[in-house]
Amino acid sequence: MIDRTIISRTGAAVIVIVVALLHGVTVEAVETASQPNIVIFLADDQGWGDLSCHGNTNLSTPSIDSLAREGTTLENFYVCAVCAPTRAEFLTGRYHFRTGVSGVSEGTERLNPDETTLTDLFHAAGYTTGIFGKWHNGTQSPYHPLDRGFDEFYGFTSGHWGHYFSPPLDHNRSRVKGNGYLPNDLTDHALTFIDEHHDEPFLCYVPFNTPHSPFFVDDDFYKTFDGLNPTMRNRTPDKEDLPATRAALAMCENIDWNVGRILSRLDTLGLRENTIVIYFSDNGPNSFRWNGGMKGKKGTVDEGGLRSPFLIRWPGKISADRTVTEVAGAIDLLPTLAALTHIPCETAKPIDGRSFAELLLRNPTSPDDSAAVWPDRRLFSVWNKRVTVRTSQFRLDERGSLFDIRKDRGQHHDVANDHPDIARRLREAVAAHRAEAAEQFAANADRPFTVGYAESTTLPARDGVPHGTIRRSSKAPNNSFFTNWTQDDDSITWSIEVGTAGPYRATVFYTCSRPNVGTTVRLASGTSSTETTVTEVFDPPIWDKSKERVAESHYIVKDFKPLELGILTLIKGRDMLTLTAPKLVGGQGIDVYSVVLQKAEIGNSARPHGQSRR
Repeated sequence: MIDRTIISRTGAAVIVIVVALLHGVTVEAVETASQPNIVIFLADDQGWGDLSCHGNTNLSTPSIDSLAREGTTLENFYVCAVCAPTRAEFLTGRYHFRTGVSGVSEGTERLNPDETTLTDLFHAAGYTTGIFGKWHNGTQSPYHPLDRGFDEFYGFTSGHWGHYFSPPLDHNRSRVKGNGYLPNDLTDHALTFIDEHHDEPFLCYVPFNTPHSPFFVDDDFYKTFDGLNPTMRNRTPDKEDLPATRAALAMCENIDWNVGRILSRLDTLGLRENTIVIYFSDNGPNSFRWNGGMKGKKGTVDEGGLRSPFLIRWPGKISADRTVTEVAGAIDLLPTLAALTHIPCETAKPIDGRSFAELLLRNPTSPDDSAAVWPDRRLFSVWNKRVTVRTSQFRLDERGSLFDIRKDRGQHHDVANDHPDIARRLREAVAAHRAEAAEQFAANADRPFTVGYAESTTLPARDGVPHGTIRRSSKAPNNSFFTNWTQDDDSITWSIEVGTAGPYRATVFYTCSRPNVGTTVRLASGTSSTETTVTEVFDPPIWDKSKERVAESHYIVKDFKPLELGILTLIKGRDMLTLTAPKLVGGQGIDVYSVVLQKAEIGNSARPHGQSRR
């Protein structure tokens, strides 16, 4: 008989049972499923060495360490060299270049809408799903998190944010203002989500924005590290930026505090035993600091750039205080979580990852289980044409050198001459992988930004192209705005694909100083255009940077005001959206943060050709 306790918890269990039976899973197997909740913490730019459980005495991370003590650690867990690719691989179980993701900004971070995500699977199985933090896999619908299996979103869709104290954020599809220090605010919303859904299966994804720069951190956490001379340093200490190290360590301790808040809430609600908790990071550390003596950092394809902490706790199911040494990665999480929860892992496209559930569930004291074979594998990583591959023993680096990672984690000694056949085979495999990645990157190089696949579409400066004298406010496009508009033939363009033809109400978010009031701003697409004159001064100050702990940061943040441009009629299909200033007053145009297009008449929803909402 089917276990009624499963069904009584939520109707979602019925869905899982029916789906499982349709796919040949026995009732007995389904009865063993407890429909565990899932909590996933993803740190941003935190290195393997930024935890005290990994031996770093510069800081203390007791809450995260408790996951290692009460759960299992994956000793050889790998992610990508930078943020968005890791998120794409984690969400799809596929190498990121196959998913449309090739970079971190200007559209290269977008996860193709025809990919099946982890949250698509869990949402279809009846889980309530929420994301609280950094998305970084697309802004406009159908790339938005609410189109990818999430029921609730609070955070930002960009690759990084320029200020961490009460910044502008998105709550679902609405603009809101954050409340206090951003990681704390994200945690507050995650806690509310857990409170509201504690009596039904939920997946709570908390991708923190830290310790990614800018190095903003609250005084309560920074005071411990202010002026600290770390006792543990990077393997090349002359490259270490001590202010960045101090700030990053303080930010990591803040993450730990917030992780502890959520773990405590799970205990209070009686959810500890029935919740799978995962903690990992999206790439190596974003500065040279202690990282276990490994070579490289964020942006490199060496051990230090790719190896991530990975801790998983599920009391009573996954062994406590245990280390798994087999090689695994973010690409394996979709099939692993599907296996642990008995949710059929049926995706639109073949996955590259491999479930490591058997490694987590096996009993190390049982002769049969401990002898389970984990076949050797080749785990590839690609970034900026640099390709590396990791096997159970070796890493072939981007230059073709071979390192025995079991003996030489720091990649000091090239052993290619000692293992010529292995080196040759891995070089051939890397060459083939590089060629496949290059082909996929080229296929996704020309993708317009989607408009009209939701009621409102935001086109941020990040996704636009400046022409003439116009420049970005910072070198990183992700949280930039356009400034230095000094010529009347300057322009900003967005390559777009319109999903629903018709009239759109156009708004530009701007600033304008007093001498420039009277400037005319025009937005055009195809044969349609609309324009207005700036009649109101809006020249706010740059946001306070006193809690940013690294000098000479390039991040500049200020408030922007909406300016109604009028109605623009868009034709379905590919087009170019162009913002111009036919009349400049005082030799300067407006600064531009974003353009928003709101459907003036709501018609039938549409999606790009061949794409459907699951």
